[in-house]
Amino acid sequence: MPSKPITMDAVYTAPGYLFRRMQQIAVAIFVEECKAYDLTPVQYAALIAIHTHPGIDATRLSAVIAFDRSTLGNVIERLETKRLIERKPSPGDKRVKLLHLTRSGAALLRDIMPSVGRAQTRMLQPLQPSDRRTLMALLAQLVDLNNEASRVPLRAEDALEHMGKSN
Repeated sequence: MPSKPITMDAVYTAPGYLFRRMQQIAVAIFVEECKAYDLTPVQYAALIAIHTHPGIDATRLSAVIAFDRSTLGNVIERLETKRLIERKPSPGDKRVKLLHLTRSGAALLRDIMPSVGRAQTRMLQPLQPSDRRTLMALLAQLVDLNNEASRVPLRAEDALEHMGKSN
């Protein structure tokens, strides 16, 4: 029985390859639309989480945005250097630093929202509206059902429960 020839289709048609390419495209569109704000998608997600949950610590922030804790330290440092967030010692444990938006961070977050909206729209623009809805529903389902396979599973509820806050 003859074997199938090995071609680049083995790569180009694989879900993992397509997800990686779409991630590259999504980041490129985000960076282009938001270039005036000098913010990455992860920095944006961190700012949203800190805005939504003022006083969150880095460990819980990592769980809320499903981002590797060791890499998140660099993101926090960059946001602090840009004076968009500040770290304050926890009243209960001075070793723990709690994260808060600065006035500049809150203003940037407010100002960037239209650009982020344009980026999100552009990512799906080539599809018909019904296909956009279908894609988003299927992506949400895949991410939810595969959450435990992630190096950093989303644990927003668990993290926020320990803060005494809910979504």
